[in-house]
Parts: sequence; C-alpha cells; structure tokens
Amino acid sequence: MSRPAMAPLYEAQATAIGGRTGAAATPDGRLRVTLATPEELGGGGGPGTNPEQLLALGYAACFLAAIRRVAGQAGIDIAADSNVTATIGLRLREDGEELGLEVALAADLPGIEDRTAAELLHRARNACPFSDAMRGAPALSLA
Repeated sequence: MSRPAMAPLYEAQATAIGGRTGAAATPDGRLRVTLATPEELGGGGGPGTNPEQLLALGYAACFLAAIRRVAGQAGIDIAADSNVTATIGLRLREDGEELGLEVALAADLPGIEDRTAAELLHRARNACPFSDAMRGAPALSLA
C-alpha cells in the first residue's frame, strides 16, 4: 500500500518573464535577476545570468548540505571550507533537436579519506532533494 504524499515543509517560487533573455524574481523580492542568453546558445551574452548557472548554484548548495547531514549522522566532522562544485551543461539529445542537461558534481572534503568521502557522496546523492528531483519529471499545470 502506498503512503499519501506529505505536505511540503517549504516551498519556493519564482516567475520568469522573457525566457532566457528577460528577468526572473521571487514573490518575496529576495531574489531578482536579469537573464541573458549565453553567446554559446546564440544570445548576446549580456550581463545577466542564465538558468543553468542558477541551477548549478542551488544544486551545489543543496548537495553540500546533504553531505553535511549524512556526515553528521555518521559522526564525521566536515571542514568549514568543504565545498561542492556543480557543473550544468546543455547538450542536444539523441534526436538532435531537443536540449538535455548534463550534470556533474565535484566535492572537496579536506581531511576526509577518499573511501569515506566516496561513501558520503553516495549517501548524500540519496539524501539530496535536488538529486531526487533530477530523477523525476516535474508536475505540470496551466496557470
């Protein structure tokens, strides 16, 4: 028997206008960005950011938080200067027409042995909500 979905503990929302060349903001006003299409994608490469950079920021922060959480559960101290770098790449899918994402995460965990670090990364992948979301499809609706 499946369990009913639980209510979200927290929800964030943002609205984009203009697509890759426009703007995006959260309703609470804490984040407001100008979006610019990179030159590599045929845009002007202006001073704004892009969806891939925003995803990379969020994923890196979320994954490092997951590493800290699973390390804490295992009684392992993580150095303050530990970090995660997320690389988000766009590529053409096999059909040659639609775009797909390539995602890579690299963690630097000073003072942690490689074997222990690899285990933490594996456990963090299962604990990170961003990793979980990347495996599934988003819910879609019309406003």
